[in-house]
Amino acid sequence: MCGTCGCGESDVRVEALADGRGPVATADHDHSHGHDPVPGVVEIETALLAKNDHLARHNRAWLAERGITALNLMSSPGSGKTSLLRRTITELAPVRPIGVIEGDQETRIDAEKIRGTGAPVVQINTGAGCHLDADMLARGLAELAPPPGSLVFVENVGNLVCPALFDLGEAAKVVVVSVTEGEDKPLKYPYMFSVADVVVINKIDLLPYVDVRLDRLVAHCRSVNADALVLPLSVTTGEGTAAWGEWLLTCEPVLT
Repeated sequence: MCGTCGCGESDVRVEALADGRGPVATADHDHSHGHDPVPGVVEIETALLAKNDHLARHNRAWLAERGITALNLMSSPGSGKTSLLRRTITELAPVRPIGVIEGDQETRIDAEKIRGTGAPVVQINTGAGCHLDADMLARGLAELAPPPGSLVFVENVGNLVCPALFDLGEAAKVVVVSVTEGEDKPLKYPYMFSVADVVVINKIDLLPYVDVRLDRLVAHCRSVNADALVLPLSVTTGEGTAAWGEWLLTCEPVLT
């Protein structure tokens, strides 16, 4: 079990779908460190995150040297991340090259949806793993080979806890939450929302049908993270997506 997040051992599989090839790389993600409450576990967890942060800095430098902006999209399952990406790719691909690294425990379902837009996509299956880490992103980028100046979306494994702990080397963290999940998600999962640069509130077209007040959900987001940009929108109707697109076009790689 992983001493940091509790995920089981995973057989990480990285495969490119852009040209229809099969698996291109397979490697074990080392989760051999223990989760037992024994002396030294804090040091082990700290070392794990320190190693990840070191790799993340390398990713960030690699991306910055090529003018590539990577965005880490995180959410619970079913928030609409993949649908948001499909609409975004359709609208922005004529303006800027876009690639996607798709993270899921199993299947290529979402990656196939992304491939349907024509964008290059690499699938990372984490097995029992509950998040992507900097090493996985490095291997995904090596296979994706995005051209200079690209916008690379990293769709993380659906989970409102563990992905927030791991820096990938991204330029910004984006949390997607849907109104169907209720008003209280930022309060129940404060760390995830506290690290977000942007919070996308999706499915606002369903507000008439759910017991959720948008103003309260926005207020909860800002109570946890006053600096985050909050963007309510509907992928289905397109309402609010222009502001999302405008923000994306301002994104640049960072080296910090």
